[in-house]
Amino acid sequence: MKVAILDDYHDTIRTLGVFAKLAGHDVKIWNDHLQDTDQLARRLADVEALVLIRERTKIGAPLLERLPKLKLISQRSVYPHIDIEACTRLGILVCSNMHAGTPSYSTSEMTWALILSAAREVPQNVAALKAGQWQVGVGSTLRGKYLGLFGYGRIAAEVAKIGAAMGMKILVWAREQSRQKAKAQGYEVAESKDDFFARSDVLTLHMRLVDATRHIVTAADLARMKPTAIFVNTSRAPLVEPGALVAALKAGRPGKAAVDVYEEEPVLGGKHPLLAMDNVVCTPHLGYVTRDEFEVQFSDIFDQINAFAAGKPINAVNSVPST
Repeated sequence: MKVAILDDYHDTIRTLGVFAKLAGHDVKIWNDHLQDTDQLARRLADVEALVLIRERTKIGAPLLERLPKLKLISQRSVYPHIDIEACTRLGILVCSNMHAGTPSYSTSEMTWALILSAAREVPQNVAALKAGQWQVGVGSTLRGKYLGLFGYGRIAAEVAKIGAAMGMKILVWAREQSRQKAKAQGYEVAESKDDFFARSDVLTLHMRLVDATRHIVTAADLARMKPTAIFVNTSRAPLVEPGALVAALKAGRPGKAAVDVYEEEPVLGGKHPLLAMDNVVCTPHLGYVTRDEFEVQFSDIFDQINAFAAGKPINAVNSVPST
């Protein structure tokens, strides 16, 4: 099959051990990022199987309708960036392993990298040292403070384990089933969403972006946070009401933030209001970006291509007539 892999920024995919699974296919890897429909249509005109790296490129009906040879989109995890209805209408199968039983250890580790960086003001002090200065700020100790987990799924459970090991008090707010799970594992559940935001010293988001969770964090929620608190987002930017985090940081509640995700990605040219704020640590969506995680993810993605080529698709998220 003619296979295209988009958005491999660092030309990493061909260096993975699992890349050998595509032996026998005609593979083209693109290292730049495009979102323009005309350019993508030209680039993918002859492609039969399209590999997406998470949500880096949006795949909508105007593009899909110009790709008559495309039969398969293979990726891993959620797919809000793909027009599934258009794929089904056009006979394009979408396969995505949802890895329901496997935590993203890389994302939980990245969450902690951000928490520690923000608490101890690591990026600010590194930049100052390189500029010829010595200590430019005083950080905060985390032991004994409340680690608030908004959402309690696979990733949050891993973040909680690390927080507990560091001597933090774990506080959870989530849907009822998840609250019961957290309580069964020995963690405290907040009395209410208001209580959760008011008591958390570090508050980190861990939930999928669906209609029910979009803008679930409001300006009023953020205003309840302590002026010493840190707000962390390694999940999805639209979980937060548009503009609310920037306004809240300017108002001083919370006092700091650490974010790995943005409304529109990639963020280029330094053009995002959070990047101009000294009390914010920003990283470019690194949560899942490790070589180890890529080996796991692309093993699944390439298995889906080979299964499709063999006439036995796996992990299909839509249904199309067999060819």
